[in-house]
Amino acid sequence: MKFYSTNNKNLKVDLREAVIRGLAPDNGLFMPEQIPMLPANFFLELPQMSFKQIGLEVVKNLLGKDVEESVLEKMIDHTLQFEAPVVKVEDDVFALELFHGPTLAFKDFGARFMSQLLSYFAQQQDQEVVILVATSGDTGSAVANGFLGVKGTKVIVLYPSGKVSEIQEKQFTTLEQNITAVEVKGTFDDCQRLVKQAFLDEELRRKLFLTSANSINIARLIPQSFYYFSAYAQVMELGKPVVFSVPSGNFGNLTGGLLAQRMGLPIEAFIAATNINDVVPQYLHSKIFKARASAQTISNAMDVGDPSNFVRLLDLFGNDFDAISRTLIGYSFNDDQTRAAMRHVKASADYVLDPHGAVGYLGLQRYKDERATDVTGIFLETAHPAKFKEVVEDTLKEVVAIPDTLQKFIQRPKRSVAMKADFKEFKSYLSGSL
Repeated sequence: MKFYSTNNKNLKVDLREAVIRGLAPDNGLFMPEQIPMLPANFFLELPQMSFKQIGLEVVKNLLGKDVEESVLEKMIDHTLQFEAPVVKVEDDVFALELFHGPTLAFKDFGARFMSQLLSYFAQQQDQEVVILVATSGDTGSAVANGFLGVKGTKVIVLYPSGKVSEIQEKQFTTLEQNITAVEVKGTFDDCQRLVKQAFLDEELRRKLFLTSANSINIARLIPQSFYYFSAYAQVMELGKPVVFSVPSGNFGNLTGGLLAQRMGLPIEAFIAATNINDVVPQYLHSKIFKARASAQTISNAMDVGDPSNFVRLLDLFGNDFDAISRTLIGYSFNDDQTRAAMRHVKASADYVLDPHGAVGYLGLQRYKDERATDVTGIFLETAHPAKFKEVVEDTLKEVVAIPDTLQKFIQRPKRSVAMKADFKEFKSYLSGSL
């Protein structure tokens, strides 16, 4: 399959080039030239299929002509070593728990798959692949742990100083080996800008083989479609239309759901649930997209003022606003509303939400209140509450147990490189340290 740039559909590359390069040379994001529909019998068999069987069928449909099935099977076996259960919270309201992987966040799925696919292609060349990743929290930990020790790769994680939780920070600043953390004095958007500038710098590109592990890389996006199929299979027997509410920051997770829908998954609607960084809900209300500096919230992984995957969202719908608004509904919520939702769900259902899942829950409730339709609603619980221990404990006034997988990170010393949000300084660091 060929992949084109969202900035120029005539600029096409093969899968290897799309994965290794990450970003198109014209600064666009790669998209598959075709999104094949899965056969009808696949959807009938979904409830009887394992998560790994679902993932393999989906990825074979997309990439089966580019990577042999035996290799894809090994990649899926490595990626999906943990489940994504749908848990009932209220009548017709379910949480899709995506935090059962090694770093307790949904990004484990994409990072683990990408590490396998990138390693597969990296082995076909002599030059080391340098992976740049900007993170507002969970991306950094998932990518760092997914690529830890992978031969032929070096990972540099950029993150905003003081704007990620301590546990998140420890998950990518304590690993060493082929992982380096760069602590930027700025916002997530500053980190993302530095990564994009590095890709566009000809001098760096001649010297280094750069790629990205953010959701701008198509290899991160594809596996984020798997759990939508799995979640749908778990509620099929209810016989109602299914709506997904997706807590959204850079919009890769929601775009993965749209990809699943394009492959035939009969999703009724998507809710883009954001915190006060609401540029996409504002667009859905006004038809005007206006990026702005991000504001800090308790749902920090969604503190994004210029979401990269918005261009993919537009591309999927051919920039047709009416088509977008028929499928996608946007709502935003502030920290007070988020905390109130966390307290309500704990009191009514004895279920502990992390602040991002709480935003997804609020989006689903708003949709159900406004639409008054009989649907099965699924909101994405994207990270374990213990990753936001301070916020959750302060909100619920009770202790949150830290799983053993997180405890091991907390006990290790932090190591990071401090840096201003200045590309000249970042370029000098890349040129001199690699």
